[in-house]
Amino acid sequence: MTGTETDSRVPGTDGSTPGTDNRPDGGAPALTVVRPGALTTVQDLGRPGHAHLGVGRSGALDRPAHALANRLVGNPPGRAALETTVDGCAVRTAAAVTVAVTGAPCPVRVDGRPVAWGAAVRVPAGAVLDVGRASWGLRSYVAFAGGLAVPPVLGSRSRDLLSGLGPEPLTAGAQLPLGAPCGPSTGADAVPWPGPPVGALVLPVVLGPRDDWFTPAALRTLAGGGFRVAAASNRIGLRTEGPALERAAEGELPSEGMVLGAVQVPPDGRPVVFLADHPTTGGYPVVGVVPEAELAAVAQAVPGTPVRFVPVRG
Repeated sequence: MTGTETDSRVPGTDGSTPGTDNRPDGGAPALTVVRPGALTTVQDLGRPGHAHLGVGRSGALDRPAHALANRLVGNPPGRAALETTVDGCAVRTAAAVTVAVTGAPCPVRVDGRPVAWGAAVRVPAGAVLDVGRASWGLRSYVAFAGGLAVPPVLGSRSRDLLSGLGPEPLTAGAQLPLGAPCGPSTGADAVPWPGPPVGALVLPVVLGPRDDWFTPAALRTLAGGGFRVAAASNRIGLRTEGPALERAAEGELPSEGMVLGAVQVPPDGRPVVFLADHPTTGGYPVVGVVPEAELAAVAQAVPGTPVRFVPVRG
């Protein structure tokens, strides 16, 4: 199957049939975890369409970086890859495989030898691929030719930290199977890629549906800056530190549906931007929504990064 082919059976998000064995040899797992890192999870494009069941989409936080890593090794965009956090991970390969690392820039080594970041690299059988600590940004993406063939759940191989669906975060000694290679890599030595935000994180916010729950002064505060990325941020949401938004309405809402990018304001008044593992419902008012295209930068914003919201009317 090439990157442009589709399967006539009901596909998973990676273009393969859920539950089938895509390993090249149908036998032993192809990767063994040597160093799991602070938080390394398997991620693909997620499991959309299940919010009515209380299951969010999940999937890679930095979707463009995830797609690029797959592209570099010849995979379709939806193949499952590793998403690392802060300090990378290390795995030993049972068979030779083509690998690419994108997202947050970081040192990449094969058996201690430096190799390219942001390019397709051939890793020999039995070698250790070590993805190091992010130079800046938070999350790196490690794609393998054929993708990670862990069992899908509801059509996706992504780990959802909120619901607990999908494969467990990596632990030392864990083994991961690889799928059969889909096609050749792009042939590119490297692909230009914008770095993670190093100054302020600037986020447009389409106001609503509950901006009328906040005073005009609160909306000026939202646009006035003074926010920073809080250390408590995670795959569920980017939390902020800074000024509180003043409510015009008292009380709480009945729970209502929440979407990716929703800017919810809890009782402390500090906005929270919902990310891939966000809850599907919530009772705190949503002052606005950050467009999905802007969320890749959110995924790479380190704690302490200044955040500037730019309110716009939909």
